[in-house]
Amino acid sequence: MSHAVMNEQAFELAKTAMSKAYVPYSKFKVGVAIETANGRYYSGCNVENASYPEGSCAEAGAIAAMILDGESQIKNIYVMGNGSELVTPCGGCRQRIREFSSEATRIHVCSATEVRRSFAMDELLPCSFGPENLA
Repeated sequence: MSHAVMNEQAFELAKTAMSKAYVPYSKFKVGVAIETANGRYYSGCNVENASYPEGSCAEAGAIAAMILDGESQIKNIYVMGNGSELVTPCGGCRQRIREFSSEATRIHVCSATEVRRSFAMDELLPCSFGPENLA
């Protein structure tokens, strides 16, 4: 387990994003903030849909915004949700994060008040498949 780190700007962006989540069905809000290797920030929230499989995760929205702006390297990602358990990225989002990660990337799992735990990518997705596997 990596040492928990709090970047106040990213933490507040994740908190704001979580507050804007559209979750009329599950009522489970998730917010994400990404800090890129170039020091830029992007956020996203989960968005549900009456056709349940058509919703989108907070991580996917933040990554899409990052890519749209021309960035491609996640330095830190803050994933925030409520509850007594850690709100870690789902399997699909672990793979999405992996696509834009390096060995230095850290995934910080947060409550609305603190970073609860920080992970290296290989802790969340061991023996992962990435772009280098296609080379």
